[in-house]
Amino acid sequence: MSRINQDRIARQLKISRATVSRSLSNHPSISAETRAAVLQLATSFGYRSSPARTLHRRRSGKPLTVGVLIGVSQANTALSTFPYILKGIQERAEMDRIAVDVCYQDPMLLRPDAPRQAVFRQIRAADWRGALLIYPFPPKAVAMIARKISTVALLEDYPESGLDSIDVDDTAGIVNLVRLLVGRGHRRIGFVAWRYPVGVHWTLRRFGAFAEGVFGEGLAFHAEWAINVHKHSAVLAPPAIAREVARLTREAQVTAWICAADHQAYHLVQDLRTLGIRVPGDCSVAGFDGIEPPPGAPRLTSLRVAHEDIGSSALVQLTSRILNPRAPRRKILVEASLVEGETVAPPPARLA
Repeated sequence: MSRINQDRIARQLKISRATVSRSLSNHPSISAETRAAVLQLATSFGYRSSPARTLHRRRSGKPLTVGVLIGVSQANTALSTFPYILKGIQERAEMDRIAVDVCYQDPMLLRPDAPRQAVFRQIRAADWRGALLIYPFPPKAVAMIARKISTVALLEDYPESGLDSIDVDDTAGIVNLVRLLVGRGHRRIGFVAWRYPVGVHWTLRRFGAFAEGVFGEGLAFHAEWAINVHKHSAVLAPPAIAREVARLTREAQVTAWICAADHQAYHLVQDLRTLGIRVPGDCSVAGFDGIEPPPGAPRLTSLRVAHEDIGSSALVQLTSRILNPRAPRRKILVEASLVEGETVAPPPARLA
């Protein structure tokens, strides 16, 4: 946009030309209302953002900085998938000459009504022009971040805030997992999930895909075989989950269990062993993520998520969003691939 047009916008909106320039470059110091007004008027003048100008600040040569907000405390990283996502982000950032500022944030402590939030200080101090959110955060906090800067969610969806999202294709993956188990002879299949204080959308999506797979294969659906899913059911911790799985395996003859995530499945396999349930001798267990097994654990049959591709794609989408803040919302799904491990076998002969 020419200087004349920026001056014209400033005069018409009764703001400074610096405010116009910062609004067009998605600067976090500008309010969402002012930025929207500037963009709307600029669009009416036929404005189109220049990628080179926006992303690489011609004179200073200072690279664009984006923030990566990871929804875990830095101490809670066991069996996490975010290191693979972060690798994809950083590799793409190096190619595009983008600086990446990584922050760990306990999602339960990110409250928009709390004063002096460290995250918002970091956005200003590091001059973030966009943010990538890994793992679920409270929707109100997400909405506040999205009002300040362009934001893309990874492995979670916030349609109410209008965020772009990069996610895994849960439905296709889980349906294929059910189909695999049926092909091995299983007809009585259950579903296991952990309950989290923030973010249940991905669990419910995978459970919905499980129900689709069960019905698609002509199997009977038993609500009591879906553990820790129903909103009003008692919340079971991992040891109690294992006891319930062991009970249903013995009494209801459920021969296979799909866990909503690998870290849950590996925990379940270990707990079942202490209860005298052999995997896969007495029941099969499958997961979702395709992460490496912890020491001494058998490799899960699972769905491998292309986490690095998700990270790379998210950064590409974020730069696109920065350049085109008024473009329609995008939701991109990345396919998961089946990985056959050591935790699935045909049901015991007496139950086949």
